[in-house]
Amino acid sequence: MPEAALTGVSDDATLAARVRDGDIRAFEQLVLRYEGAMFRLASRMLADRSEAQDIVQEVFLTAWRRIAQLEDDAAFSGWLYRMTTNRCLNLLRSRQLPVDADPDAAESPRVETRPEHAAQVNGQLEALTAALGELTPEQRACWLLREVHGRSYEEIGEIVGANATAVRGRIARARAQLAEVMQPWR
Repeated sequence: MPEAALTGVSDDATLAARVRDGDIRAFEQLVLRYEGAMFRLASRMLADRSEAQDIVQEVFLTAWRRIAQLEDDAAFSGWLYRMTTNRCLNLLRSRQLPVDADPDAAESPRVETRPEHAAQVNGQLEALTAALGELTPEQRACWLLREVHGRSYEEIGEIVGANATAVRGRIARARAQLAEVMQPWR
């Protein structure tokens, strides 16, 4: 398909259907659309940019290879979130040591001209990264999917393999723990 014909395509279902037919440009569009979100999710879950990049590459490679297994083309984004979350959870479970806080894993806020404000924001990001590292991997995944990526409780449940009630409980516990740790920054 000519590249110009893809510029008007905006929905995931159409692009996923074209990918299933072997359309590489359609897949490139989906990668461009979701690569940033998947990287942000993975880097915050893992607190390691390099591992996050590896996970995202693996997820998109798997998506390309297994697109035929996707039953509902409109569910493409949920499928990516599920694969990314599951790979991150598997990696976290396989680690011997707890997640170390890596301030470089969080995206930098906009550049400030006031050094004291930039230092305060960096301190907050470091504290949040450390606090996220103290959550269980399941709580961290649920919290990030809800608070950072805006997914519904039902979508999160499908992604992490739990019912909506369990997801709500994990998010509530994560919020309480994060609020306690972040209290000095209020």
